[in-house]
Amino acid sequence: MNITLHQLFTLNAVITQGSIQSGAKYLNKTHPSVITALKKLENELNFSLFDRTGYRITLTKEGRVFYKSAQRILDNINELGSLSLHLENNEETELNIAIGDITPLGSALSILRTFSRENTFTHLNLLFDNLEGVNERLLNGQADLIVHHIDKSDIRYEYKDFGRVEIIAVVAPEFLTMPVHNRLKYSNLVQYTQCVIRDTTEKLDTKNHFVSEHSPTISVGDQHTKKEIIKQGMAWGHMPSFLIETELESGELISINSDYIKTHIIDLVVSRLHKVNHGIMAEKLWNMF
Repeated sequence: MNITLHQLFTLNAVITQGSIQSGAKYLNKTHPSVITALKKLENELNFSLFDRTGYRITLTKEGRVFYKSAQRILDNINELGSLSLHLENNEETELNIAIGDITPLGSALSILRTFSRENTFTHLNLLFDNLEGVNERLLNGQADLIVHHIDKSDIRYEYKDFGRVEIIAVVAPEFLTMPVHNRLKYSNLVQYTQCVIRDTTEKLDTKNHFVSEHSPTISVGDQHTKKEIIKQGMAWGHMPSFLIETELESGELISINSDYIKTHIIDLVVSRLHKVNHGIMAEKLWNMF
């Protein structure tokens, strides 16, 4: 069997345009040349695609089944053409995006979702890291863009403000054996276990992120596990407010903020490295934030 793409495109034009004459005009072909292409296709198939007994030709039962499969082939051809243009234009086939542990996922993913829908040939690799591990990804060239917090005075970074996150110290209601009051200090919590996030950095100097140096600790790999540890009364800890709004309202968790234990406000940014040239798709994603 020797079915050509020309024959399939001709069949599709006749069906979508509604007649041989309209199909020929759409293809910028003569009426007889379109008829010839369809007859050759039918000869290859050994069955009739069209019922020609009526005023207007219609697909036979076999023709409808064949055309449905042909449409999938033509869709794949069109997709292949779009991919070829994508590669010809040196557009990246993938981008690496690192997202920090205190980044509101919904806000970031809504933008990434829109980008993915509009740019189907660029695959997004989403990397989730904690603390300085996010910045390490960017500085080591393992990420094209990060959504996290940075040192804004560091000239290696180019950034756009993305939002602000409140970090609140919380406990389960019965965790502390002393009353919660406005004069509570970190020194009063030394005997109590603190839950902390493990830094995913490998080489950068790690920083002390709200960790009480003299307290026993439980370390975990993500904020959701940390929240559960605190809710179960196993430790106290600092949590981003957007993750614990429901628990604070229901009383499952209580804030231990005081005159000395204060809410910390962290600026989140979308950041990339300062350099002359960024890829076409990386630039397009950057401009969507």
